[in-house]
Amino acid sequence: MNKKMLAITPQNIKSDGKRSTSYDVARVAGVSQSAVSRCFKPGASVSAKTRSKVESAAKALGYQPNAIARGLISGRSNIVGVLITELTNLNYPQILSELNRKFDEKDIHILLFTLDKESDVDQVLDKVWQYQVDGIIAAAQFTDTQISACQDRNIPLVFYNRLYPQNSVSSVCCDHYEGERSLVEGLLNNGRKSFVVMSGPVDSSVSTARTKGAVAQLKGLPVDMVELEGDYSYELACSLTRRVMDSANPRPDAFVCTNDIMALGCLDTLRIEYRANIPEDISVVGFDGVNAAAWLNYDLTTVQQPLERMVEAAVGMLLERIKNPELPAEKRLFAGSIRHGATAQLD
Repeated sequence: MNKKMLAITPQNIKSDGKRSTSYDVARVAGVSQSAVSRCFKPGASVSAKTRSKVESAAKALGYQPNAIARGLISGRSNIVGVLITELTNLNYPQILSELNRKFDEKDIHILLFTLDKESDVDQVLDKVWQYQVDGIIAAAQFTDTQISACQDRNIPLVFYNRLYPQNSVSSVCCDHYEGERSLVEGLLNNGRKSFVVMSGPVDSSVSTARTKGAVAQLKGLPVDMVELEGDYSYELACSLTRRVMDSANPRPDAFVCTNDIMALGCLDTLRIEYRANIPEDISVVGFDGVNAAAWLNYDLTTVQQPLERMVEAAVGMLLERIKNPELPAEKRLFAGSIRHGATAQLD
């Protein structure tokens, strides 16, 4: 091959309507095809002069490297699967946004799979295998069989906001149990005597941990407690709040909602339909620290999860295990911080 730099003219550029290849770029730039490949490989060594030639030729030809072909050569797809429930994605879109940002920094693409409910994992995994993802981050509960299916395929798996007792599973999680327990402790210290604990979906391990934390703090104490099964939605929270307020005697003085969206529904119902004085007569607390919790109309007392730190940890753990599959499983537990808002006084 003549390595002399060619002038980039219309005569040198493909005109047959076909997509340009790295060989076309090499021909126009007057360099080898391997030099073109190095220019488009992150971290590869290439001189400034060669890079300039290649970039000019690629721009003129409208060339973009083929990520799929590059994956075939490297043995990796540079794609990770993210499994997340529709409810989580709807209520906490910043999780997906932060995951996308972190992976994009590493030139890795996300393939998103949404679940109507956590028990739908089997249906989604059948699709995941078809795309030959390099790894999976799951914000959903897996069975032992589903975890084993990933391990059998040598696909690294990191759980986001889920904890598993198995030593072979990597996970990043907020301490849901302790966060909820701390909220209830603060309400008790403030003199609250009649509690409503509003849980989330029955198949949610996050809801289960939070509910257990609240109930454990109240158990055995001379206080009233009612447990209600919610679904993390605003609408059902409004309905459950009405049910309690219309039937309870005496009325409760504390609503412990296991997510912020339910807490907002509870607050709106108490204030608008029952003219309740918040927090003088009734305290309301949530969990998560969603953006709306800080809105002036709500100013919710809640547990704020360290979302950015948790996402960074999950991404880092997965990439390490893609690079080195022999790494042992790792679990990281993050403490949430209480956001002291206007809906409850915690002592």
